[in-house]
Amino acid sequence: MGTLFIVMIIAGIAVLYVMMGVQIVQQSETRVIERLGKYNRTLQSGINIVLPIIDRSREIYTRIERGTMDGEKIVITRTTGKIDLREQVYDFPKQSVITKDNVTTTINALLYFQIVDPVKAVYEIDNLPNAIEKLTQTTLRNVIGELELDETLTSRDTINSKLRAVLDDATNKWGVKVNRVELQDITPPESVRRAMEQQMQAERERRAKVLEARGHKEAMILQSEGEKESQINQAEAEKQTQVLKAQGEADAKILQASAEALAIEKVAAAIEKSKTDPATYMLLMKYIESLKEIAAGDKTKTVYLPFEASNLLGALGSLTALVEKNK
Repeated sequence: MGTLFIVMIIAGIAVLYVMMGVQIVQQSETRVIERLGKYNRTLQSGINIVLPIIDRSREIYTRIERGTMDGEKIVITRTTGKIDLREQVYDFPKQSVITKDNVTTTINALLYFQIVDPVKAVYEIDNLPNAIEKLTQTTLRNVIGELELDETLTSRDTINSKLRAVLDDATNKWGVKVNRVELQDITPPESVRRAMEQQMQAERERRAKVLEARGHKEAMILQSEGEKESQINQAEAEKQTQVLKAQGEADAKILQASAEALAIEKVAAAIEKSKTDPATYMLLMKYIESLKEIAAGDKTKTVYLPFEASNLLGALGSLTALVEKNK
């Protein structure tokens, strides 16, 4: 019975030893195994066999956030034998930096990184989360120190690119790949913010006045162009009116000249037929026109005719009757 008991104890120890040697590594995780204190191998995802007591997992620091207190994040750093190969994000606490124009600004940054070489992450750096945080803070101070406040507020993409390039190069020896860096908040001092708000308000007012002046200018230009077109149209209308009037007068004179020519032809024919002296006819016509002018006066009440005028008028009546007859 004693021998059987001893055998059972040995068998149990053997089974326990075998069970302790079986390690299951989850997907996207790994372990660095040391044998008697020296690096042996890196475990892959799945089932792995190690030698208990002789083989041990090398622990690495990891960062765990435990909520916030008084607006500040509570971060705990602990050690673990599991190395997470997924992309991780570190939300660093706010820090004060000084710009090129000596303005103290508070900045909060986010860092996205991934462990690509677990061996370097274990053996090349002692406390990886703390090292990345301090490196990010110092690099951020250097980058912001080269920029003025206005450039800092408007050049986030440039700052992110510079930070990522510097951090990726520095953490390469630690087996870490920095994928991107994002600036969450850039908070200038209260006095600077008030000055910026006043500047923005003044700029808005200036733009409003410029737009108002530009609108007034365009309105006056349009009004002057309208008046110009109106005057042009009016002048064109007057021109056409005068042209039409001149054409009408010319046509009237042509018709009048034609009528007078026809009348002269008929008078000449009548004179020739009546064998009257043309000079006498012209004298009669002038005499009649003179009588019309004498009678046209406003104060003329009585017109005296010479005795010889009766003979002239009689001759003119005969000539007129002859002309009417020839029509």
